[in-house]
Amino acid sequence: MSQVQSTPTPPATHAGTPAVSGDDRVGKRSLLSSLFSRPEIGSLIGALGLLVLFLVVAPTLRSGASFSTVLYTSSTIGIMAVAVALLMIGGEFDLSAGVAVTTAALTAATTAYQLRLNIWVGVLLALVAALAIGAFNGWLFIRTGLPSFIITLGSFFMLTGLNLGVTKVLSGGVSSPRIADMDGFESARSVFASSVGVGPFNLRITVIYWIALVAVATWLLLRTRVGNWIFAVGGDPAAARAVGVPVKAVKIGLFMAVGFTGWLVGMHLLFNFNTVQSGEGIGNELLYIVAAVVGGCLMTGGYGSAIGAAIGAFIYAIVTQGVVYAGWSADWNKLFLGAMLVIATIVNLVVKNQAAKK
Repeated sequence: MSQVQSTPTPPATHAGTPAVSGDDRVGKRSLLSSLFSRPEIGSLIGALGLLVLFLVVAPTLRSGASFSTVLYTSSTIGIMAVAVALLMIGGEFDLSAGVAVTTAALTAATTAYQLRLNIWVGVLLALVAALAIGAFNGWLFIRTGLPSFIITLGSFFMLTGLNLGVTKVLSGGVSSPRIADMDGFESARSVFASSVGVGPFNLRITVIYWIALVAVATWLLLRTRVGNWIFAVGGDPAAARAVGVPVKAVKIGLFMAVGFTGWLVGMHLLFNFNTVQSGEGIGNELLYIVAAVVGGCLMTGGYGSAIGAAIGAFIYAIVTQGVVYAGWSADWNKLFLGAMLVIATIVNLVVKNQAAKK
């Protein structure tokens, strides 16, 4: 009687699929494939191309002062874009982010001035208010199940009216009172609106905060359990909940992160100009979203990076400032931004699909 020899089962890999022996190249990705699977690679190529273009056509941009201005513009958009990108990776939007910056600045200036407090008290109260707005947006989204687009659109209108109405009642005008002579102003200004000289560059402190936030957000996304949770709730909330991910807490936390960065930018706005117009910030939420999308975030959630959002903010700055330095008409900026948003969305989707096939 002949014996039938069974074929040994290949050992399982960490993903649960059989390991293939023989050709070592099977199952491995080339460095180039890995590079082009990153969400931010398309925006990085675009940013380098635009930088070279404007360095050629706008010689003024080659100076340290001009390039410092580009970095400053990048940082004021990029700080918010980092938190907005995290929220978009988590599958949600915040259309109140632009006016929330103004709300934070007005809260700090108005409360400190009206109550005759040290300006730092106003700064801390503004932080509490900014985090509360983010928590409210997240809580209402969770409780109602309405799209975050609708929830934060409502917050946008409420904050816009609140900014204008309260400012008019308390000051009789549309701007916050000047606070340059208040206790604590100079120390707060050094924290939120100072500059640092680095060689030929005069870096505003917002650039340092921007770089630090990108580094922290990147570490959070790629090296921590919370980062895995953010990708999970953006990709498939039901599946994430089924495996124990605290979906509600993650979503609310992401809205609060937007509130925190709104407070940071609001404090810079206040201490840089000494006063704030109640109508500022309207429309900026779209710039934050554009920066995140151009940087690789998908509108559907579950995909993107903080580095990409930073590159997206740089692209916005290099175009808006480069056009000025080149002497071109700025009337076409919005057309470029709209086209850039559509093209970036298509490119990001193609890159994601190609990466999934490998």
